[in-house]
Amino acid sequence: MLQSLLAKNIILEVKKCLNEDLIITDVNGIIIASTNESRIGSFHEGALICSHKQTKIIITNKDQKILKGVKSGINLPVFFKQQIIGVIGITGDPSNVSPYGEIIQKMTELLVKESYYSEQLEREARTLEAFVFDWVQPKEWSETFQNQAELLNIDLHTDRQVIICHYLSSTKDLMQTNILQDIQQTFKMTANDIFVRWGNQHFVLLHATNKKDNKGRILHFLEQLQTYLQEKYALSTTFGIGQTSFPHHVFQSFKQAERALIVAQKTNSIIFDDQLLLEMCLQDIKKETRIEFVNRTIKNIIKDAELLSTLQTFLSENQSFKRTAQKLHIHINTLHYRLKRIEELTKLNPKDLQNLTTLYLAIQFLDDYLKNVK
Repeated sequence: MLQSLLAKNIILEVKKCLNEDLIITDVNGIIIASTNESRIGSFHEGALICSHKQTKIIITNKDQKILKGVKSGINLPVFFKQQIIGVIGITGDPSNVSPYGEIIQKMTELLVKESYYSEQLEREARTLEAFVFDWVQPKEWSETFQNQAELLNIDLHTDRQVIICHYLSSTKDLMQTNILQDIQQTFKMTANDIFVRWGNQHFVLLHATNKKDNKGRILHFLEQLQTYLQEKYALSTTFGIGQTSFPHHVFQSFKQAERALIVAQKTNSIIFDDQLLLEMCLQDIKKETRIEFVNRTIKNIIKDAELLSTLQTFLSENQSFKRTAQKLHIHINTLHYRLKRIEELTKLNPKDLQNLTTLYLAIQFLDDYLKNVK
């Protein structure tokens, strides 16, 4: 049975090819979509006859006076899996619109088939997402879980490495199924790799590791994927990579990938969890503590874009006065003045190692503070 939303979409698509009034009815002759919206919900006797006879019906001017709810034109049965699911009608002089009939009928059936398989793929994707969500939880595998893995043809005996991607795009808010399918078909490292969407702006890869794997190979793979997504879909991506884990401990690799991704997003890069040093400690600090830390340190310079930028650049340039001044396009004396001003407002001297470390931590926590202020 045709759904009204799909019928409406079909009308819109067919209308691009044919400048005539169109209707789509269900098998009972009730109009569920039309270029003339006032006809929706009304009974079309010609469509009912077409549905029963399962063949093309021509509606003449004479029929228009006899049959209920009809206009001259043609009615065509729409089939899916060898069963009639509805009727499409083209209003107009039958001699003019009939030549388009078979084309419109086939086009409509193709659109129905495309919609059906898209829905199937969407359901399969959601089933797989739910399974992976269950897998990355720190709990014992149930019999139901293992049975579902078998139904999904997922190997639960292979070591896994979790990779999480965060993507940004000016045109796409959500990872569309067809994009993920493209990635799966083009970029699987092994046949057992699993790609799933992960909420908004993320997808997860559970990579089935093998003896050939090393950091260089994984990095090369992700750099290729990064370039592909940028060039084909205008998606800007960063990746966090967990360490290889036993199948029962995939949740550990997942947590590591999440931790690495946070750093990757800040540096716009690809980060392996085992690269993290200080970041491991920083991410274990509670959000409330981070916000209070910023309050106690750099709060007085946050609204001064010039001083804040100076401190960030001084840190990113490894405290090189020369490079910092060059990057900010200022005289080195101006830099010294600004650093002195930062010290006055924060009570922390950027030239003192202990104070500088405190300022560095405050800058790391700045995003949390700004999100809380908003």
